[in-house]
Amino acid sequence: MNWILETENLQLREMVQDDFEPLYEFLSDPETMSFYPAPYTKSGVQEYIDKNIDRYLSIGCGLWSIILKSSHKLIGDCGITIQHIDGVDEYEIGYHLNKKYWGNSYATETAKAVKKYGFNTLGMNKLCSYMATDHWQSRMVAERNGMTIEKTFNNPQNRNFQTVVYSINK
Repeated sequence: MNWILETENLQLREMVQDDFEPLYEFLSDPETMSFYPAPYTKSGVQEYIDKNIDRYLSIGCGLWSIILKSSHKLIGDCGITIQHIDGVDEYEIGYHLNKKYWGNSYATETAKAVKKYGFNTLGMNKLCSYMATDHWQSRMVAERNGMTIEKTFNNPQNRNFQTVVYSINK
């Protein structure tokens, strides 16, 4: 397995096909995915895994599986992808966490480590995170990661939700 980075409580590694079941558990959950167009189907999760594996080869990053060190369980994903945000391609820190592990600061812990990795290892100069304006949990993660609001826009890719873009420069 290709391990990417490690924090106090977590390890990030490239996704593999065997990650299907734990990814499906949270990506198909209506509560976890309430700010997305829809929860993922089984075929959607398979496409998600395949797309991230392709990203590792094409752009050198993607969403990585978050492994909780104390149990060795996959509890979410976090990483850097290229997203088309309000007409511009941006490097974006994205994250999803199984709701069983909400409230432990794991999303913040991993997002901070991914930011550092993007700047120091991948040589990026700017990183963004974007989410629906009323997705307070994700907004708090972005703020704890040192990001500030860059702009808001109506997102046609996600039900025209009012969307906020956070960013940080190196």
